[in-house]
This record gives sequence, C-alpha cells and structure tokens, in this order.
Amino acid sequence: MRAYDFTPLHRATVGFDRVADLMDRVLSAEVTNSTYPPYNIERTSDDEYRISVAVAGFSEGDLSVEQRENALIVSAKKADEGEKTTYLHRGIATRAFEKRFHLADHVRVTSATHADGMLHIELTREVPEALKPRQIAISKASEPKAIEA
Repeated sequence: MRAYDFTPLHRATVGFDRVADLMDRVLSAEVTNSTYPPYNIERTSDDEYRISVAVAGFSEGDLSVEQRENALIVSAKKADEGEKTTYLHRGIATRAFEKRFHLADHVRVTSATHADGMLHIELTREVPEALKPRQIAISKASEPKAIEA
C-alpha cells in the first residue's frame, strides 16, 4: 500500500488539519476493517442519515450508543448468564464489540431504536445559520462626496 505524505498540505493551508488527519486515518495501514457487526449507512434525505447495525442476540440493556464530539460509538456487552449452555453449533455471535463512526461537523444523533435484532440510529446535519449561504442585497451607489480643503 502506498504511503502519502500530507506535510505540504499542512504547510499550505490553515484550518484544514482535521481533513488532513482524516485522510491520514483513512489511508493508514494501521486501520483494521472490522466486519463485526454488519451495518448499513443510509442517506434518508438531504440532511438526514440512518446507521443500521445488526445486533441479534443483544437486548436494549446490552447496547450503548454515545456521541462524543465528532465520533459516534456503538458498543455492546452481553451480560454474563449464570448458567453455562452447551452449544452443539453456535452461529449467532454475541461477543462484545465497539464500532466507531466519525461524524462530520454539525451532525448529531437524533434517536436510536432497537427492533427485530437491528439497532437503527438516526442522524441529522444541522448547519448553523451563520454558515448557511445568504443573499447579499446590492444597493445603488450614492454620489461620492467632495472633500473640502
């Protein structure tokens, strides 16, 4: 895998260090791509998203959804069962997991629901008024005033 050096980007830009860090993280060879548990990311409208995580075998009490700054952390830990069960075949994995999603600026979690073995997390991007595009009124220029000596 190629290694990219983003040092010139750091030298030539101001305020884009988070983008460079994200690129470093994505292109890093150290990133392990965990496939457990399986999940989908959907765009439900222009500013709304849904993350669906397959969590068969976990109850609401076993699951945790937390938003910290620009990270969404979904984790689960199965409560210890008092009796040991002897499985002849165990195909449903209920091992503990932690899945992290990096969120863009102004994206927040609005709700999380658990039904039919699926955890659905609804997200909304809320751009502040100060960052939204706005139309600037153009007025007719007045005549320049003469400067008195």
